[in-house]
Amino acid sequence: MTINKALLAIAMGLALAACTNQEQAADSAAEAADAATEAQQAADNAAMTGDMAAADAAQASADAAAAAADAASTSADAAGAAGTMGDADDAADAAENAADAAEQAQDAAEEAAASADAPTNNDGQ
Repeated sequence: MTINKALLAIAMGLALAACTNQEQAADSAAEAADAATEAQQAADNAAMTGDMAAADAAQASADAAAAAADAASTSADAAGAAGTMGDADDAADAAENAADAAEQAQDAAEEAAASADAPTNNDGQ
């Protein structure tokens, strides 16, 4: 009976870890999507100033943020479909890295928009 309880505890621990990876990946994908939305808003604001160099730079950064958000979403899907804990962990890490890239691209878009004196959301989020 004790061995069965130990095996059950191990199985529950593995299931919890898999859920944690899926949740982490989903959170990362949501963060990346938010960053892409804010980057696009910065690009739109830069375009309204008429400063085409800043607008082009902001749009390129917004496009990069959107691509990173897409990668985060794909990685989140992979974490959910992963067959092993290691694969789920790797996919969750990839989603987190993509979210970081989206946030960096958001910062770049906001800096480009700020160079044109466009309104931005430079609140660090």
